[in-house]
Amino acid sequence: MECPHLSSSVCIAPDSAKFPNGSPSSWCCSVCRSNKSPWVCLTCSSVHCGRYVNGHAKKHYEDAQIPLTNHKKSEKQDKAQHTVCMDCSSYSTYCYRCDDFVVNDTKLGLVQKVREHLQNLENSAFTADRHRKRKLLENSSLNSKLLKVNGSTTTICATGLRNLGNTCFMNAILQSLRSLVEEFRKTLCALWQGSQTAFSPESLFYVVWKIMPNFRGYQQQDAHEFMRYLLDHLHLELQGGFNGVSRSAILQENSTLPASNKCCINGASTVVTAIFGGILQNEVNCLICGTESRKFDPFLDLSLDIPSQFRSKRSKNQENGPVCSLRDCLRSFTDLEELDETELYMCHKCKKKQKSTKKFWIQKLPKVLCLHLKRFHWTAYLRNKVDTYVEFPLRGLDMKCYLLEPENSGPENCLYDLAAVVVHHGSGVGSGHYTAYATHEGRWFHFNDSTVTLTDEETVVKAKAYILFYVERQAKAGSDKL
Repeated sequence: MECPHLSSSVCIAPDSAKFPNGSPSSWCCSVCRSNKSPWVCLTCSSVHCGRYVNGHAKKHYEDAQIPLTNHKKSEKQDKAQHTVCMDCSSYSTYCYRCDDFVVNDTKLGLVQKVREHLQNLENSAFTADRHRKRKLLENSSLNSKLLKVNGSTTTICATGLRNLGNTCFMNAILQSLRSLVEEFRKTLCALWQGSQTAFSPESLFYVVWKIMPNFRGYQQQDAHEFMRYLLDHLHLELQGGFNGVSRSAILQENSTLPASNKCCINGASTVVTAIFGGILQNEVNCLICGTESRKFDPFLDLSLDIPSQFRSKRSKNQENGPVCSLRDCLRSFTDLEELDETELYMCHKCKKKQKSTKKFWIQKLPKVLCLHLKRFHWTAYLRNKVDTYVEFPLRGLDMKCYLLEPENSGPENCLYDLAAVVVHHGSGVGSGHYTAYATHEGRWFHFNDSTVTLTDEETVVKAKAYILFYVERQAKAGSDKL
């Protein structure tokens, strides 16, 4: 938002000697000495912790609003001070009086100058510390960044993403999409550079704030909702032109694709629909007159219910009972179902709403199949989480039985191998934490914001998946199927 309080609140010099020593991202709160989520006041340069730690940055602002009787300043002048602060890690600016994040600057550009100064301090501290850490990393045989392969030691070529404040929902999606969409090149390619420090995606995050207002701020968000918004906006941006490429050029490039490989959303196809786009056929049959209605719907992902019989937590005596599988969820999505009274179908032949049945078929499969397990549902006034474990295959997910015309698809076009998994840890959609598992060059990695560790297939298959990304198998393979 455009903040009107910057001119009276931003008073510190960009090269102020009052700043603490060391890297800004590790500065400590002057009250509780916590180095988590440090914020610097742009009036007096004091450092305090954020509201999700002990909230001393906010208290610093609130204390400044009490009129000082020993001074001649008016109450109005007092309240104009200490209202704007800057995150020492992401360099975002926040105004407590506006109670929102700030996107504008002073006439002299002081906010940007302070931001650049903090970035220089961070880079200088990193450079000074890098040489010391390099020897430690090279000599440590227990370093988690190293892996023994065929008797030799190699380095993990993967980099984490900093958490900018409850942004794990974004990090998990970016780390899952890391090599699937070229348009994320600057951020996603950084994930495989093997840097010893986490990459900070604040530039992308600020763009997200501008184009997706729902995701402004530092509240926890739904990773699936973010992914859909991200892909939809990228698709729309590509239609309007991207990096100087006109819409006509983009459409002309896509026109070279075979018609059977195109998935058009909003009248156009882009690289997003070329990768994630599939087509559903929705069949609705009137149970009174038998009239059938067919409709084709493009999709970028499939949201699957976890069947109700698997939702209740099993007791110790039921540990050997049936386990919910991804196939159970897919079957529940595609099986014929009778619509209830609240979903009566408007039959054009009967001229009124009638009882009917509905069935989904997949008319076209995408190159990357994204499957979202609907773990959050509303019960009365609460949104509860379904914590059921869903068994899923690492290789050979066979989608042929869900196709409308399976005879027209070769066997290799129906088999999918797992590329990434997003996991939600916790009990509620507005809380908890997101991490991601992703495979690269035959190895599995666990991305937990800035921390990246090697893991194994046994750990991956035990995860309670929230979003699964499967990649179409290109060559004919074995009979390992779901």
